[in-house]
Amino acid sequence: MRIAMIGTGYVGLVSGACFSEFGVDVVCVDKDVRKIDGLRERGEIPIYEPGLDALVASNTAAGRLSFTTNLKEAMAGADAVFIAVGTPSRRGDGHADLSYVYNAAREVAEHMDRYTVVVTKSTVPVGTGREVARIIREANPAADFDVVSNPEFLREGSAINDFMRPDRVVIGAETERAQAVMRQLYRVLYLIETPILFTALETSELIKYAANTFLATKITFINEIADLCEKVGADVHDVARGIGLDGRIGRKFLHAGPGYGGSCFPKDTLALVKTAQDFGAPLRIIETVVSINDQRKKAMADKVVQFLGGDVTGKTIAVLGLTFKPNTDDMRDSPSLDIVPALQQAGATIRAFDPEGMHEAAKHFTNVLYAESAYDCMAGADALVILTEWNEFRALDLDRVKTLLKAPVLIDLRNIYNPDDMEAQGFRYSPIGRRSVG
Repeated sequence: MRIAMIGTGYVGLVSGACFSEFGVDVVCVDKDVRKIDGLRERGEIPIYEPGLDALVASNTAAGRLSFTTNLKEAMAGADAVFIAVGTPSRRGDGHADLSYVYNAAREVAEHMDRYTVVVTKSTVPVGTGREVARIIREANPAADFDVVSNPEFLREGSAINDFMRPDRVVIGAETERAQAVMRQLYRVLYLIETPILFTALETSELIKYAANTFLATKITFINEIADLCEKVGADVHDVARGIGLDGRIGRKFLHAGPGYGGSCFPKDTLALVKTAQDFGAPLRIIETVVSINDQRKKAMADKVVQFLGGDVTGKTIAVLGLTFKPNTDDMRDSPSLDIVPALQQAGATIRAFDPEGMHEAAKHFTNVLYAESAYDCMAGADALVILTEWNEFRALDLDRVKTLLKAPVLIDLRNIYNPDDMEAQGFRYSPIGRRSVG
């Protein structure tokens, strides 16, 4: 089979590379000439995702994966065209900005000369698939096509495994012809008995949003429980384990922290809220989740300041981790974007280290000092704050940390250390929803 993948961002590049690994001929197309030249001529991967560089290189060498800026060339002989462009929050009202999706649909219509399945891989609100079909029919009344919704469920940092061994594949396809094409594309997953759910277009589109907002709600729930734990003397780790062992609840996404961020949860929760309001069926729970999460990220800086005596004027704070999660360079809606400026505004000097995110972080922050390593970051600092749970931060040499810091003070916003251990090591320690030391 042959497909065209419009967009070489996170979703498009990962999906294109993985489909090619399944044996499909994939042409990825993007208007960004520099990005395409880098991929085609030098194998430069524009995002950080473990294993993606090797996957792209091997399938490019095998001739199954190629890159172009020419959509007509990409669509030649294609059985399906995937639209995997960005759908950021629209400035001003929080709705998903669908201009890139609709522009791609118009261009696809121009070059359609055979039966083609047009697949929305981008995260789009309910009703987008119908509008894509209307746009194509208007631009090319003679076009022979079906529109399909095939949302992605990729976690940054483990996206390749998520694509190759997913929990499920959701496909909104309403004709047997379109379903047959999608079954063939995902044939490899059929062979390993992956659940594949065929639905109506609107159902598929809503499944994506419902999944992300439910997970965001779990995170927000345990964060509020963590705040209560601090007030009553309970331990949020034990609470999370105690409720997570209930099969009806599950253990995942019950990790207290500074709030969710990233490319999906913030914009998807907001987009679903706006869609629900437009249809007169407001989602009060999700509205509250959005509000609480925004407030939480801002409150984390105050937590740091209060643990340091209520005044950080003239103090140097070492910050480990800037990206919204480990194993990515993604800074979108990262808690650090609220916490770091707030600490600076309170008078602190910030020295930071992130294994992959400092280049991106430099686009967002001013007057931040970037260190070459975690230990370099700590040297002479008044306190250490952990913002992202990169593996290399989980087993720091605490004796060395104590010698580098002016005082043994650690604010752990990811709960990767144990209060009892930190007390034994002589640290003043402040976690989330657990006992503070000192």
